[in-house]
Amino acid sequence: MKLSRRGLLQGAAAVGSLWAVGCASTKGARQSGEAPPQAAPREGKRILILGGTGFLGPQLVEAARSRGHTVTLFNRGKTRPQLFPDVEKLQGDRDPKNGEGLKALEGRKWDAVIDTSGYVPRIAKASAELLAPNVGHYVFISTISVYKELPRPGMDESAPLATVEDPTTESVREHYGALKALCEQAVEAAFPGRTTHIRPGLIVGPDDATQRFTYWPVRVAEGGEVLAPPGSDPAQFIDARDLAQWTLLTIENRDFGTFNATGPARPLAMRELLEACKQASGSNATFTWADAAFLEKHKVRPWMDLPVWVPAQGEMAGMSSVSNAKAMARGLKFRPVVDTARDTLTWFNGLPPERQAELRKRAGLPAEREREVLAAWHQEQGGAAKAG
Repeated sequence: MKLSRRGLLQGAAAVGSLWAVGCASTKGARQSGEAPPQAAPREGKRILILGGTGFLGPQLVEAARSRGHTVTLFNRGKTRPQLFPDVEKLQGDRDPKNGEGLKALEGRKWDAVIDTSGYVPRIAKASAELLAPNVGHYVFISTISVYKELPRPGMDESAPLATVEDPTTESVREHYGALKALCEQAVEAAFPGRTTHIRPGLIVGPDDATQRFTYWPVRVAEGGEVLAPPGSDPAQFIDARDLAQWTLLTIENRDFGTFNATGPARPLAMRELLEACKQASGSNATFTWADAAFLEKHKVRPWMDLPVWVPAQGEMAGMSSVSNAKAMARGLKFRPVVDTARDTLTWFNGLPPERQAELRKRAGLPAEREREVLAAWHQEQGGAAKAG
């Protein structure tokens, strides 16, 4: 089953809401293997985070506080309000049409705002225009899905953006990338020359409720024969903790502009990713590297059934090879993949069994389905397994 842009973006829109309700574990201590935070600035900044209690949000809060900044959170107070009891919290709604809307932000001043929850241009425009007179720097967490096409490896921030025929639509599931692009434009119009647009790809690590990366360290830790996509195909993602640290760095350095924020630092193949997962768990897993044609024939979907993987040919061939050179030149750094895999596995194993079962349903092949596909592979190969 080929991966289409439409299918990918609908999936991205669907899991975007999951990031907002992810099962965070924010106790203040760094995870094992976590890269130490970069040096704190000489003078702390006052930072407003729109959101702050989902997947990336708590990492931003922890990173900001570790670097000497003062944080204020603005959200509806519905998602884990018990987090960060010592952080100032303002309650309201991103949508000015709902209840008190943005009223709690009126007249307040901050050095910078980080927008982790902007999906609809009208709503992003409202917050940006209200904050513009009293905030110096607007950081918008966008996505590489804003690009019109991703057919070629190495695409950078100058690539054309996705568009939508009706710019007033608020159907995020149907027009995720195009609406994110319009959000960027709305923020830029309110903060001309004072914006940072950060375009991550797949955000991964502990607390990720989407299962879009977690599937691999968990499945590999279980051992045995693992169905895997072509080992030479590229993989790209960023640990939420690395993204958070660098986001704060852009504020400290006042780095305005647009940046692709995905990693790692050098090209990574699926084979290397899965071997890192094996190293992280010390399992006895072996990998059966099926080719893309076989997987398509047996309706094994890239990205959903085999997470992280996007075929190296086709409409989305460049999705896992986006250029991050601009961000790396401005200090973006990445921890070892094995550390992300180990910490993700440790987090998952610490969840209640019912929560683990729930997450397993969100992405990845169910065990029975994997066995069926592996049996078909061996039958078609005449019993000669291509295991590594």
